[in-house]
Amino acid sequence: MTSKVFIKLLGLFFLLLAIHTGVMEFLFHGFVEHTASPTLRSVGREALWSGLIALLVALPVAAWISLRISGRLQRVMNFARRIADGDLAARLNETSHDELSPMEAALNRTAERLGQDFAELESSRHELTVMLDSMQEAVVAVTSEGLVRWSNAVMQRIAGMQIRPGRPLIHAVRDPELLSCVRVALERRELCFGRAGSLAQGRVFEINAAPLPSGGALAVLHDVTGIEAAQKSRREFVANVSHELRTPLTSIQGYVETLIEDPDPGSETTREFLGIILKNASRMNRLTEDLLALASVESPDYKLSLQPTRASALVKDAIDSLGGMLVDSGIKLQSAGAPETPVMADPDAMNQVFGNLIENSLKYAKEGKRIRVGAHELDGEVQFTIQDFGPGIASEHLERIFERFYRVDKARSRESGGTGLGLAIVKHIVQAHGGHIWAESELGSGASFHFTLPLASAVRPPAETASAPPSAVPGNGLLKA
Repeated sequence: MTSKVFIKLLGLFFLLLAIHTGVMEFLFHGFVEHTASPTLRSVGREALWSGLIALLVALPVAAWISLRISGRLQRVMNFARRIADGDLAARLNETSHDELSPMEAALNRTAERLGQDFAELESSRHELTVMLDSMQEAVVAVTSEGLVRWSNAVMQRIAGMQIRPGRPLIHAVRDPELLSCVRVALERRELCFGRAGSLAQGRVFEINAAPLPSGGALAVLHDVTGIEAAQKSRREFVANVSHELRTPLTSIQGYVETLIEDPDPGSETTREFLGIILKNASRMNRLTEDLLALASVESPDYKLSLQPTRASALVKDAIDSLGGMLVDSGIKLQSAGAPETPVMADPDAMNQVFGNLIENSLKYAKEGKRIRVGAHELDGEVQFTIQDFGPGIASEHLERIFERFYRVDKARSRESGGTGLGLAIVKHIVQAHGGHIWAESELGSGASFHFTLPLASAVRPPAETASAPPSAVPGNGLLKA
């Protein structure tokens, strides 16, 4: 463009000089031919030569001026091209003060304002991206053609590398409910709600898809897996409690009605029926106590009175205080040894743990005739073990025996009066101590329950205890709420 401008300016200047020279030559030539004075002829020739000399001098001057103007125009063109390419830091150097200087200053101000506006937009976009990435919900935006426009970090973790800008959403995710909701938002331009169960294995999402004003749609996915699990657990818990209470209540009601309807019951029959009623009432009482104990240990406000206690003392106290439970069973409670290493523990809560574990082993140890309690030191903790030599536990049950109301042998547990909550209580108490618990077993060789407690040297005991430790209930070792 600048070369064209230069050629036009130079041509115009040359044309003007040529016309001027031609006019001068024509006038002076006609004037000189019609005069007889040598002096006038000499003046005419000098005027012609001066015109030619002026033309020769004006040509390089015109060329220089044209080059300068075209150069400045070239800089303006380069500046405009850089702005168009996104280089908003480009500026024109104002080296002179002429007619083009105001235009250059205006262009510089325009570029500066564009740079400021773009920086503000970029900052806002970055803040929006950070906010969306920090959300717990997965978010994905699609164009009106169904292509992925943007997705936050949560959505990218769920869908993986399949979801990226410019890729069709139908190729990135395979959940039909999500695709259906997005389609409704795109085609009908209205809100759509749904539930996705196949987007990620084992997870459930609530979908909220909405149309965007500029076209396209935005889908927000809220993970409700935990809520679903909690609701399922609550339903199962209510069903189990209702079942556990209905059985003894039905029995009590039946025997009471029999006694009422019999006008003259025998003393032996009355005593037998009252014994059954008392047994079922005691079962209901144990269930109520266990429910209250479980609610206590599961509460965020549950506190322990932790203090350094020798592992050997915990084992000895458990054998001494709980040995009476086995007197009538013919089963021996033996010590397998324990180190003198101090651990951080709440003695009352530990009595609860040992009581529940020993009572649980008692139900299955009649064949082995003994239960062993011991401990040994590991790296930074002490592992306690309660071992029986009964029939053992099948491997498919080991992962679930610490769940509420889960029973390996439901018939035997109900016959022995178990509530199915003892091991769940033990698990929460051990976890509150900072330890973990698990079970190992081999069919025909008995079962072993292991739990760990941190060493006193590895834990700083709390300065104060927020609440007094729960007391033990005599007889069954359960916490009293």
